Amino acid sequence: MSERSAVPVAVCQFAPTASRADNLERIAALVAEAAGRGARLIVFPEYASYFVDPMDESLAANAETLDGDFVSTLTALAGEYGVVIVAGLAECASDSHRVRNAVVAVRGDGLLAVYRKQHLYDAFGQTESEWVEPGDVGVAATFELGGLRFGLMTCYDLRFPEVARALMDAEADALVVPAEWVRGPLKEHHWTTLLAARAIENTAYVIAADHPAPIGVGHSQIVDPQGVVLAGVGVAEGIAVGVVERGVIDHVRSANPSLRVRRYAVVPR
Repeated sequence: MSERSAVPVAVCQFAPTASRADNLERIAALVAEAAGRGARLIVFPEYASYFVDPMDESLAANAETLDGDFVSTLTALAGEYGVVIVAGLAECASDSHRVRNAVVAVRGDGLLAVYRKQHLYDAFGQTESEWVEPGDVGVAATFELGGLRFGLMTCYDLRFPEVARALMDAEADALVVPAEWVRGPLKEHHWTTLLAARAIENTAYVIAADHPAPIGVGHSQIVDPQGVVLAGVGVAEGIAVGVVERGVIDHVRSANPSLRVRRYAVVPR
């Protein structure tokens, strides 16, 4: 793996709606813009395929399989622009009443990785588990691009450092975090603090895409392995572009070998 490995990445902050067609149209426009700005990895938020607030039975009615229109369209866009796309998907679950909160990574030749959210948002007055089936624990979803390895996690998972640690055990260089971080007292502070913490403690990049206001807190960011925000968006829709660099990761991990000297492992329960 070359020390000169570098991948331009983009986070696309947008507000998915209850129109699957409109969501795909907006995603296509954002992919074109991000690719035009040089991005090779383009990250969209959680529930990018379909979203309604509050959640209801329409979520399951609009769920798709991994070979459905949403993933097929992402794959076609990835092929057209020569990029990798990561986005949240309401995926068909094992029963007809719930969905899987999935994240897919695709390029022009198909799926690279699929992650299903492990920690459901049953907090701050919300009950995501009423509508969503949890993913299996102990599964590290990663993909490679440009000599770097990217690991997938989702939104509320950010509050559980074990998820990120499991991705580090899978040799991830960067954490990719599609989210719908719901607004509320101190929630913006929690979001930005946890993004920096996951970067610092894992000496890894964090690439996080959120929904904009008024439902999400916004502030999609690309954070370097020392917790410094390289690029970010405010509370409105927008795109931020930064570069993930092998040399930066190696330098930080040489100075601070915390991953190598840690004395605890992650054990699912």
